[in-house]
Amino acid sequence: MSSFARFTEVGRKIVAVGRNYKEHAAELGNKMPEKPLLFLKPTSSYLISGNILIPPGCSELHHEVELGVVVSSTCRRVSESAAMQHVAGYALALDMTARDFQTEAKAKGHPWTMAKCFDTACPVSAFVPRDRIPDASGLQLWCAVNGETRQSGSTSDMHFSVPFLLSYISRYITLEPGDLVLTGTPAGVGPVRPGDVIEASVSDQSGQIAHIKVGVEKS
Repeated sequence: MSSFARFTEVGRKIVAVGRNYKEHAAELGNKMPEKPLLFLKPTSSYLISGNILIPPGCSELHHEVELGVVVSSTCRRVSESAAMQHVAGYALALDMTARDFQTEAKAKGHPWTMAKCFDTACPVSAFVPRDRIPDASGLQLWCAVNGETRQSGSTSDMHFSVPFLLSYISRYITLEPGDLVLTGTPAGVGPVRPGDVIEASVSDQSGQIAHIKVGVEKS
């Protein structure tokens, strides 16, 4: 087993980036941030097997496919030019979002915690070593629900690049081995319901790199 093949067991945190794709920000009526918009998801939200569980009281659960970056070594106040030295590899992820919870919280000026941090809110693929993805800037992200494509985008459309994000985050939050950084989602997010099946993939010019297939059910 490669180092960090079980990053979900050793990582201490998931640092997620919001509004990192212009078209996604626009579809939700949000302005693009001048600096990265960060939030956390707990490692208890990881889903390795089984189905996504809709949190109690949620009536609008959305899928968001994202490229995740797995940290290899302690990363604190690292420069953008040196940031990739701290990358072990990547993973495909779904940042599941209780959109109704989030909308209510935003309207009240409250944190998004309940919308992003529930159990099963972060399905992830197997670990992909960095040498399999020498350049993460032109990958294709895809997500479908019940066979219907919802999201299709490229990491080349990220507002903030992977090296910039790692450098920026590490100014304030020390990244540790096994931590996962979620880099944002392209446009096309939408609702899922009990019985739905979500499929997602990340690929490069040579083909598919990682894949997720997961069902949705009531908790």
